[in-house]
Amino acid sequence: MAGSLSFKFWKLLGKSPSDPSQGAAGALAYDITRREMFNHLANWLKDARQHANPNMAIILIGNKCDLAHRMAVSKEEGEQFANENGLLLLEASARTAQNIEEAFIKTAAKILSKILEGIFDVFNESSVIKVGYGHPQGTSRARDGMVAQRGGCCG
Repeated sequence: MAGSLSFKFWKLLGKSPSDPSQGAAGALAYDITRREMFNHLANWLKDARQHANPNMAIILIGNKCDLAHRMAVSKEEGEQFANENGLLLLEASARTAQNIEEAFIKTAAKILSKILEGIFDVFNESSVIKVGYGHPQGTSRARDGMVAQRGGCCG
């Protein structure tokens, strides 16, 4: 069986369903067509870091890359901000789903790196990261050890 990794991923702006201080990852997004959003990133990041797990992997997402013709913030500016602040960076489009999956994969890779470096202790019961063993999507283990079919991703 292949191993699996489960972690909490927090949207660092707006209301969160619960406390991000225990999260392993967070996303900070800005609209590449709105300069004023980009100008607020430093304050948003400062707020997020005051309330979040200090080891949290944070990805900066420049949203609306499908509207490149209306770009107000260059990719280079996003890269500079990300580099100066130790963030991952990806330009994406929520509308077209461009790079959305990549954002999760890139963040999961950063978390795995932190696990391998000993920054996150996955064997600690209070850890937000749980290590387990995967099973084919759409199935779950029944109590008697048989594989039971279920609907969707979480059914």
